[in-house]
Amino acid sequence: MLKRLLVVPVVLLAAAAASAQPPDRTKVPMPGPAPALRLPEIQKRALSNGVPVWVVELHEVPVVQVSLVVLAGGSADPAGKLGVASMTSAMLDEGAGSRSALEIADAIDYLGATLTTTGSFDSSAVRLWVPAARLAEALPVMADVALRPTFPAAELERLRKERLTSMLQARDDPASVAGLSFPKIVFGQHRYATSLGGTPATVSSLTVEDVRGLYTSRYRPDRAALIVVGDVKADAVVGQLETAFGAWKVEGTAEPAAALAEAPQVAARQVYIVDKPGAAQSQIVIGGVGVARSTPDYFPLQVMNTLLGGSFTSRLNQNLREEHGYTYGAGSGFAMRLAAGPFTASSGVQTEVTAEALKEFFNELASILKPVPADELARAKNYIAFGFPGEFETAAAISSHLEELLVYRLPLDYFERYVQNVQAVTAADVQRVAQKYILPGRFAVVVVGDRKTIEAPVRALNLGPVRVMTVEEVLGPAK
Repeated sequence: MLKRLLVVPVVLLAAAAASAQPPDRTKVPMPGPAPALRLPEIQKRALSNGVPVWVVELHEVPVVQVSLVVLAGGSADPAGKLGVASMTSAMLDEGAGSRSALEIADAIDYLGATLTTTGSFDSSAVRLWVPAARLAEALPVMADVALRPTFPAAELERLRKERLTSMLQARDDPASVAGLSFPKIVFGQHRYATSLGGTPATVSSLTVEDVRGLYTSRYRPDRAALIVVGDVKADAVVGQLETAFGAWKVEGTAEPAAALAEAPQVAARQVYIVDKPGAAQSQIVIGGVGVARSTPDYFPLQVMNTLLGGSFTSRLNQNLREEHGYTYGAGSGFAMRLAAGPFTASSGVQTEVTAEALKEFFNELASILKPVPADELARAKNYIAFGFPGEFETAAAISSHLEELLVYRLPLDYFERYVQNVQAVTAADVQRVAQKYILPGRFAVVVVGDRKTIEAPVRALNLGPVRVMTVEEVLGPAK
């Protein structure tokens, strides 16, 4: 009887196996629909002094991210004090309230928290990550750093020496030289011509009075907002924030909030060889002035750049790395800010194939202007759409995206509609923005490498006038 009972399932399994279709391994499996992104509600409140508060409750993990965002960054640095905004944000936690820099670090470490100060061209921020159970103890430390920095002269000198040393070291690194030279060449006298940290000359000249003056004029409750993401209740955490930040009052005269002017586009293609004798690689950066974050073409540009150089399977990387073996990686991207930042296509390539690599760069820059095949377009859109929800996996990541909404004045449902907007991009959209913003005939071509090896073959490409420069000519004196 037992044998007969065992025979029945065996026969059924054999029949099922015989009727099952073997997998077709000649075709790539089709992806399913992109995962939906459903973000928790943004609860908008305000402190008694008018500081807006955005709260997102996440109760899965007992941690909290608190960010104080100041709507002023390095773009507004005075001409003779470039880097002062960056230095000010770096100085905030070097002494605040009654604590020294080491005492602040000890207090935060004791709570198992992380406190950072940072700045960009468009904004500045103080960010606290803390276990939810220790939030009440950490907020007073954060408030001291944000509202009551002491700017010790000794700490300014230490940071100054660190920055000057880093700037000096950067001149020995071809990749760093390329990254500094390209905006200098493309943006001329514009603020974006110089890095956020300034120059050796401006950093050397900064004083405690400069830092304190900038802090007073920009770090104000009427230019700030608080973002809280994590294991909190909105009403309770707003009360805690009121205790920590509610006494922050407007003092003195605010610095006028003037919009940064757009930089003019490169007029004509020109090649700049920055000589780095003996360099084993050539660092190539090609591009010009790109677009502001407010561009209505944001989503078509995201898809177009994914195709061109924004992913491992992009055309630039597949060409220069996979097909030709010139480099470990090649890519492209737009630095979108309140004003138009740079567009760059770049790579570090073997010195002996510098000219060949430049040729392939321009082949791809020309090719992206043509109609995009439907299957390639679909892959690019899926690459963005399927990866996008992963950008919201932690409280810190969500807070970072909320900062983006705040700084660039995006609608609150922007990220919930993000994938939909990506999937709506057509081949015609991609070709239109490529032809509008990818301008191979008007791009600057910066090559940092061994002049004696690369100059002749680069000139033979006839890309345009060639100017040879030393590091000092393009970046200025080291001190």
